[in-house]
Amino acid sequence: MSQHIAADATREAAAIVTAYLEASMVPDPETAARYIAPDLEIVFTGARRFGHPREVTAFNAGRYAWVKKRMERLDVVPGEGQTTVYSLGTLYGAWPDGTAFEGNRYVDRFTVRDGLIVTMEVWNDSAERLLTRAGLAD
Repeated sequence: MSQHIAADATREAAAIVTAYLEASMVPDPETAARYIAPDLEIVFTGARRFGHPREVTAFNAGRYAWVKKRMERLDVVPGEGQTTVYSLGTLYGAWPDGTAFEGNRYVDRFTVRDGLIVTMEVWNDSAERLLTRAGLAD
């Protein structure tokens, strides 16, 4: 792969992931779906599996009153036939009872192939924070 093609693929993958995340935060799962492959696989912390952004929106509606991402950086790794994009930052928002939170670390790992997101893996500190709120963490 030439350097020029790799740079174009890197920029395109970063733009696709950014657009997907921005639509997801509205939340607007139908706009987010413009950036996904038909066989998308999303895996959240705890091995929760989803196949469409609307399922993620429904899950988040049960966990948060609202939630947004402070996207601090994207790490983009070009590969043969696909690009891996890591979005790193923090979550902020409110728990279902309205209590505000911020600084909740997250990492999202995307695989972009042929201009569409084919996988998304999600890790964040929400479970730890919920355990702490419930008095169950050390």
